[in-house]
Amino acid sequence: MTEIVVYELDRPAAAPGGAQRRVRRVHVAPAAPGSHTVAGPRTLCGKDTFAMETTGRRPSEHPGEPWYPTEHASVACPDCDAVMEV
Repeated sequence: MTEIVVYELDRPAAAPGGAQRRVRRVHVAPAAPGSHTVAGPRTLCGKDTFAMETTGRRPSEHPGEPWYPTEHASVACPDCDAVMEV
């Protein structure tokens, strides 16, 4: 199975003055059927990926490293993390 890291971003209203939206939580989702670049409809923890931003990072391409980008370790989803460790 191919997984894709996705970002759950703050709502647009939370970014004052048009500032870049902050990453609220980092999730991982299986790739959509027939694709290696598009996230499927749900993350591994069950959240809808519709409004999430795809990062292009695929954990299976980085063996031995955390599935999430290190700069976002503090906001990695613990439920997705538990599934990835299995």
